[in-house]
Amino acid sequence: MIGVILCTASGRRPKLFLRIFKDAINADKVIRFFKELRRHVKGKIILVWDRLPAHRAKKVQAYLDTQKHWLTVEWFPGYAPELNPVEYMWSATKAKDWANLCVDTILDVDAHIRKGARRIRRQPELMTNFLKASTLFEKELST
Repeated sequence: MIGVILCTASGRRPKLFLRIFKDAINADKVIRFFKELRRHVKGKIILVWDRLPAHRAKKVQAYLDTQKHWLTVEWFPGYAPELNPVEYMWSATKAKDWANLCVDTILDVDAHIRKGARRIRRQPELMTNFLKASTLFEKELST
């Protein structure tokens, strides 16, 4: 899966974008995700990103170089998952929606993932809390 919490520069109006892939994330899937994201977001984006190997792949970097008119990339420091709001989202869905999951098929797993994403989308205050926990928007969101 690839997940992004989009919000304003002050951390307001968070929205979850999630893409589920049937196999491991690689450079081609990351590029595909950005193309899909671009169809949904018309303005400029500053992406704060972790250092997953697929994110740093030469192919992804070459693609990002062609997208600078709408996409600016900033990197989280190495080994700092506590700064990444999406990590809090993964943790919350693992604890609530996917805990003790016992299913028969991969389609059942997919259904549970989508159910968790719907729950989070219906509760934007959860995403605001993920942003607050990351401390990226601490001052803006406390007012």
